[in-house]
Amino acid sequence: MSKQQLLQILEVAAQFPPPENATIADLRAWFETINEQTPVPEMHAIERIQAGAIGVDKLIPDQADNSKVIIYYHGGGFVFGSSRSHRVIAATLAKLTNIPVLISDYRLAPDLPAPICHTDALAVYQWALNAGYDSANIALSGDSAGGNLTLSTAIAARDQGLPLPAALVMMSPALDLASEGESHQTMRDAPLLTPELMGLFTSLYPGDTLDVKSPLVTPFYSDLHGLPPSLVHVGSWELLRSDSETIVKKMLAAGVNAELTVFEDMCHSWQLYAPFLDEGMDSIRQAGQFIRHHLSQL
Repeated sequence: MSKQQLLQILEVAAQFPPPENATIADLRAWFETINEQTPVPEMHAIERIQAGAIGVDKLIPDQADNSKVIIYYHGGGFVFGSSRSHRVIAATLAKLTNIPVLISDYRLAPDLPAPICHTDALAVYQWALNAGYDSANIALSGDSAGGNLTLSTAIAARDQGLPLPAALVMMSPALDLASEGESHQTMRDAPLLTPELMGLFTSLYPGDTLDVKSPLVTPFYSDLHGLPPSLVHVGSWELLRSDSETIVKKMLAAGVNAELTVFEDMCHSWQLYAPFLDEGMDSIRQAGQFIRHHLSQL
């Protein structure tokens, strides 16, 4: 049934293609407009907070456990997206866990290419620590580019001697930016994230000086020892499937408590369709359960 739901959603989405000969600003506006159509769960309150050089939206659900917080990094290839475009995932996660979610903005390429987004992502985690949250009560999460930032933030925190978050959740993380994985060759007809779009992102995001394998661009090749328990969700029908499969193998080899769930017939970042798609809700619900399990019970 869910595959049929997804196909119907994709059929509707195909009626609103990106504008032709569009500038980056045009594409960003189109991306925001498309995602604004999805209904978002109501929150008890939404607060705008300055965290370092950028802002975050704090989504506070009813009956919130204010001792805990989930930091969510949005997707969009490091070029598109915002705290607003991915609010459906963050708000659903807040509602299902009764934990406030900080959905983070970060500065985008090509205006400011890597590593500025990684700097911004780490600054949000540092803000949470400085705001009084115990690291045992903080989880990091994100989809696509935001999955990359989730992992890179945990690695940067470890390398800088900061206390580590209690859990990581990555949804379709964009990690293999050199496109060397098997699915980058065999899933070229998968919807939404196409090889052409991936090529646009990887041409803009590293800038003129960084290689796509640089640790300043992706944590895919980094030392993974000592990282928190991690959950990775990916669709079977997406270009980046191998990214998730490989990173979980690497994490397990490094002694990290890592879990992978491959959602059959799902495409890239299908959680954005959660209100209309069973597997979208299932993924976010499982993410919430994982986070609840690993955050401090005190």
